[in-house]
Amino acid sequence: MTTFTIIGTGSMANAIGGVLASGGSTVDYIAKDQVGTAPLAGDVVILAVPFPAVDSILAAYGDAFDGKVVVDITNPLNFETFDSLVVPAGSSAAAEIQAKLPQAQVLKAFNTNFAATLAAKSVGELLTTVLVAGDSAEAKATLVAAVEAAGLGAIDAGALVRAHELEAIGFAQLTLAVSEKIGWTGGFAVQR
Repeated sequence: MTTFTIIGTGSMANAIGGVLASGGSTVDYIAKDQVGTAPLAGDVVILAVPFPAVDSILAAYGDAFDGKVVVDITNPLNFETFDSLVVPAGSSAAAEIQAKLPQAQVLKAFNTNFAATLAAKSVGELLTTVLVAGDSAEAKATLVAAVEAAGLGAIDAGALVRAHELEAIGFAQLTLAVSEKIGWTGGFAVQR
């Protein structure tokens, strides 16, 4: 079974961890005040933190990420204005993380889901589906298997360059929720 280390203890971290544990995976958490001191014990490390916190986490652990699968769940949007993404046009937070962690296998996942829809395992009457992008087929298969073992849907969304589109979907969903056009228990769903 896959072992996961989740950096973060907020609603998304707990929802993702709960889902993965329900599927039989081993999950441990690293809180904000433990970053840099607690070990990255999992084979898969999930960055369940706001995008602005990522650089300090990468610096705190450095080459401890080498050989790991690193899952970026961030939506790199301007939280002051909610009107733009803060990564270069055509790029993504996941691509920037991969450039800083060349010895890790970076995946983009969970950023198009809300915590409530992960915990409920549904968006309305549809099964919650996690979209996963990355360049390593093996890393994607590992995450997809863990998500599906927990009773959620998962789709391989393609190479890491697709993280750009996933972040655009996440951006649109967040701005709709913040402006109260959709609820935090709703959002986009995939019918297969």
